[in-house]
Amino acid sequence: MRGVGIEADLVDVLVGLAMAVGVVVPVLPGLALVWAAALVWALLSAGSARWVVLAVATALVVVGTVAKYALAGRSLRGSGAPRSTVAAALLGALAGFFVIPVVGLLVGALVGALVAERRRLATWAAAWTSTRGMLVAIGVGMLVELCAALGIVATWGLALVLRGP
Repeated sequence: MRGVGIEADLVDVLVGLAMAVGVVVPVLPGLALVWAAALVWALLSAGSARWVVLAVATALVVVGTVAKYALAGRSLRGSGAPRSTVAAALLGALAGFFVIPVVGLLVGALVGALVAERRRLATWAAAWTSTRGMLVAIGVGMLVELCAALGIVATWGLALVLRGP
């Protein structure tokens, strides 16, 4: 039993599920969800490892977030897409989310960016090249966030293994 009266295994399972959802579901702010799960686990667990896990998780969130925006921003500037294209992609993502649940977010962002770039560059080929560069930038950001979230999950998992049964 833990200090708040919740059985240790149940807390571990619920935290693991929350972390899995944070890693797998792309619509959610996954890194924040994984960190929040690590926080809950630290608050409901016993032992000093919980604070080490939370400290590592916090460091990974900070580094992952900074790296995500720095790398994605650099890639985005390299694609040549102006802020108006990014705004069109965001509006397209919002509209797509309601038209086609879940995957519409990605489809809408792609269509919004492509149409904005077509208007700006006047040819579909040039628009696609620019949009593809923007997609790479977004993908880089998502990959960095995924790596940070997986680092948190791995740290938490290692703490569970070292704690033993």
